[in-house]
Amino acid sequence: MQASIIDANAQNIQQLVETSATQPVVLNFHSAQAPECQPITQKLMAMASERAGQFVLANVDCDTQMELAGYFRIQALPTVLVLNQGQTVDGFAGPQPEAMVEQLLEKYLPKLWQLKLNNAKELLDQGETSEAVSLLREALQLQQDASVYKALAKAYLAMKRSDDAEEALGHIKLEDQDGEYASLMAELELAQQAADTPEIRDLQTAIKSQPNNTNLVVELAVALNQAGRQQEALEALFALLRSDLTAADGEARRVFLDIVNALGQTDPTANNFRRKLYSLLY
Repeated sequence: MQASIIDANAQNIQQLVETSATQPVVLNFHSAQAPECQPITQKLMAMASERAGQFVLANVDCDTQMELAGYFRIQALPTVLVLNQGQTVDGFAGPQPEAMVEQLLEKYLPKLWQLKLNNAKELLDQGETSEAVSLLREALQLQQDASVYKALAKAYLAMKRSDDAEEALGHIKLEDQDGEYASLMAELELAQQAADTPEIRDLQTAIKSQPNNTNLVVELAVALNQAGRQQEALEALFALLRSDLTAADGEARRVFLDIVNALGQTDPTANNFRRKLYSLLY
């Protein structure tokens, strides 16, 4: 049942009950003989259009569907009932202010952060990881839920950004550390092992013996970035820039900006290091 607004009858009521297992179904019992039904019907129709796909509005014309009205024991008009998981879970009878209609539905409709999470998961399935991360960051501003952090970690792992994935997983409380969390942690561990390349280890060893060689630090930052360790790369470069904005003949600053710009305008890590650089410039 795809339509957001339908006319309910004895033939499709069972299908409506089944639909309520996956999304709320709102039964609106009304009659042309009762003008007081009109405001409620108009409000419900408007909400069904605005929030298409989030619930099904099933209008029941009591003038023609008396059997259905009798089955639900309708005694006053308008009557609005909410079906959820195959059961009548809420509703009201008689004229109500529009605010009451909104309050009733909001209890059962998905929250904005959940919609953003669902959309982000679809983007992840399509390989649109950067767009998914942006949506997940927006969702976190509304609700810091474990499911959002897990999806964010999954996205970062797909982008080979193990540092950011580790940070996201670090926000998940013990009671939310389920099988999905364990799987993500295992994937993170493998990613970190893969990111610890021989080239990186050799450069780290060389820097220990030549701590003032800025070119080596830039090379290390490039290698770290390629391994998905952007935060470590930016930290190494910023340490150089804090002492000398022209370090490595300007190469440190160029690579720093390349990494920041590649992360994007909405990325928290990028924005953090952008602010740090601005503090040095101004």
